[in-house]
Amino acid sequence: MFIQTESTPNPATLKFLPGQSVLGAGTADFPSAGTAGKSPLASRIFAVEGVTGVFLGTDFVTVTKAEATEWDVVKAPILGAIMEHFQSGQPAIEGEAAAAHAEHDGEDGEIVSQIKELLDTRVRPAVAQDGGDIVFHGFDRGIVYLHMQGACAGCPSSTLTLKMGIENLLRHYIPEVVEVRPVAV
Repeated sequence: MFIQTESTPNPATLKFLPGQSVLGAGTADFPSAGTAGKSPLASRIFAVEGVTGVFLGTDFVTVTKAEATEWDVVKAPILGAIMEHFQSGQPAIEGEAAAAHAEHDGEDGEIVSQIKELLDTRVRPAVAQDGGDIVFHGFDRGIVYLHMQGACAGCPSSTLTLKMGIENLLRHYIPEVVEVRPVAV
């Protein structure tokens, strides 16, 4: 098994491409070792000292390291953990994966549907290339609330991505959108 790596805009995060499916659909974010309980893959990666975050995509794994840790020190053990996981035959996540986004009813239902459609077709594929994901958290009085995950969380350019990229895109197509704000979960 050959696992490729790609840098991301976030210097603390590296994208690992195992060349096969990681998750059947969706994404899974593990911002700490304590959240990785249902993921044998994330648990293995967190066993590497210096790992502070793991994000799983459909065909990639994004790993975030501690600031004091150098990639030269942790890259090989992370590659080993990923390879060991795929050789074990275990699933990336045990049980059912996270449920799909909840439907939004009410007076803003049509606007929310348009926002989600644009995020799914225009934004998520772009941030996935950088090893991250973006999750819709709500729409209230013209403000769209989004949560950035994986390499995008904590990336120095994430605020610029939200404001200049995503906000401008949504405002262009949906006049009811006036601002995009990040949320922490």
